Amino acid sequence: MSPYKNCLLCPRRCAVDREAGQLGYCGETSALRLAFAGIHRGEEPPLTGTGGSGTVFVSGCNLGCAFCQNFQISQGGCVSRIGRVVDTVEFAEICLALEAKGAGNINIVTGSHAAPALALGIGEARKQGLSVPVLWNSSGYDGAETLEILRDFVDVYLPDLKTLDAGIAARFFNAPDYPAQASAAILKMMEYREPRFVDGAMVSGVMLRHLVIPGYLEATRQVLRWFSENCVGGSHDSHGRAQLSLMTQYTPVQADSGSRTQIPGRYVSEDEYNTLIAMLDEFGIDDGFCQELVTGSEWLPDFSRPNPFSSELSVPVWHC
Repeated sequence: MSPYKNCLLCPRRCAVDREAGQLGYCGETSALRLAFAGIHRGEEPPLTGTGGSGTVFVSGCNLGCAFCQNFQISQGGCVSRIGRVVDTVEFAEICLALEAKGAGNINIVTGSHAAPALALGIGEARKQGLSVPVLWNSSGYDGAETLEILRDFVDVYLPDLKTLDAGIAARFFNAPDYPAQASAAILKMMEYREPRFVDGAMVSGVMLRHLVIPGYLEATRQVLRWFSENCVGGSHDSHGRAQLSLMTQYTPVQADSGSRTQIPGRYVSEDEYNTLIAMLDEFGIDDGFCQELVTGSEWLPDFSRPNPFSSELSVPVWHC
């Protein structure tokens, strides 16, 4: 039976019949919808490489971040949300086109609710000669069913660990169980793939992302403590069990028009940034990256354009 028939793919476990066109929390049926695919040069260095990362943005999302920077494709009604249905063959063609343009990997963004279709598409692309690693770029809110479906198709996991505070998870991400679900998912990802690098490029393993929320540095401290206890060290040379990417690009985008909660209305401050650097030293974390302090919104994507990003960051290959 199709996993969409009684959908339990993610921790929401909506149990709706997406094959029949019913919508779960993700707002999508069983059809795979994409919004954009292109060469992206703004990822972490081991993911960007020399040719850029071949990003594929999937429409819909099983989380509900109040300040989602990709809200045009992740939130709103299925009709208004940007995206177009693609079949297995077209998805494979998109992946192959990205590799032909020089992409060092295929970077699938927010595809948790579409894992079965994506696994089929990745498999078809590999049959047709796709040879670069596949990255799973997710919110971390991945169910065990999803991870098992993807196990043979993903080389590098790029999950968020947004928070370990259930109150913050409920307020900003509409998922009070996020801390338990995401931490369990990341532990499973580290079981599936050990870190491996070739000429500086990450070809296997886990890179954990955490976006710092202004005014909530103690929540970040919780995440860094968890990372130090679960991801540092191990038997994988000097790379630990996972890499950390600490991100400071929070931008006060009210994705849900303020209907659910009031978000912080400012950027990360310089004093907060200095505290973050001290936290990394405190927990002995040096496996990964800390983004430079980012303010301003000129870099935000606009998925209504053929190239949602600036030309310095992105080269479009496919747009809905």
